[in-house]
Amino acid sequence: MNHLYITHPLNGLLCLSLGIGLGIYLIRRFKISGHLWWIGAATFVLSQVGHLPFNLLVLNPLIEKYSGALPGPLHIPLIALILGLSAGVFEEFTRYAVYRWWIKAARSWSQGLLFGAGHGGLEAILIGGLSLYTFIQLVSLKNVDLSTIVPANYLTLAQEQVSWYWSMPWYDSLLGGVERLFTIPLHLSAALLVLLAFTRRQFRWMWLAVGLHTLVDALAVYLSQIISIYAAELAIAILALLEIGLIIYLRRHMPETAVDLPITPAPTWSPVTIQEIPETPETLEETRYQKV
Repeated sequence: MNHLYITHPLNGLLCLSLGIGLGIYLIRRFKISGHLWWIGAATFVLSQVGHLPFNLLVLNPLIEKYSGALPGPLHIPLIALILGLSAGVFEEFTRYAVYRWWIKAARSWSQGLLFGAGHGGLEAILIGGLSLYTFIQLVSLKNVDLSTIVPANYLTLAQEQVSWYWSMPWYDSLLGGVERLFTIPLHLSAALLVLLAFTRRQFRWMWLAVGLHTLVDALAVYLSQIISIYAAELAIAILALLEIGLIIYLRRHMPETAVDLPITPAPTWSPVTIQEIPETPETLEETRYQKV
């Protein structure tokens, strides 16, 4: 039996379980509202609304136009850095905007974690869903004559893709889920760094989040091109350990859970007794000229 029939869907299920399971765990562990997970997921979508068109319409044409002018040794590193910076700026500044204008009350360590889990979680869910959809499609095409359904000018490419999909090493088919496992700590730590820009009123934490995001993405692109995808995954795994350490460190320097302000009960109302003044000629004469 071809092990890829197991590992391909397992890869998709791993992505889905990471994206959903972490959110459920954080909600139950810290007893906080799950709406922050959904807002984090919406933040990922909002960041891509600007990020993807910018890369497609602006960044990629500029890279194609001027990449030939770059010195050979700097060609791939600079492109990796530019692509990483693009992702870091769009995703972290979107996070910053959501903190500032949407979730102004979310200022604790646990809330920042759940917010970041929604951002990275939706990305994992989308990748997992796409992986499962691809598996279903290619199972149905495995024994089909592609020339009957694919245009002639795309036939060779389609045949190569189907052949590659069913002949890759089984461990390669799990790289998507493994990468999500190593990437989610980035979103958790970056969400906390951006939050520090508000809790400490220092914008430098925002740039630190952008720098961390840029480093992870740029290193992944560079190593996958220069060495191998395995070297890139190893580097992301090492950075993930450092990011987890940062998350644990920040726990001691931020409120762990949402702080509810004490509610002071309203004073109990009681009628005030007014002493009656007897109506005599003297008292009437005294009150005649008093202002009311």
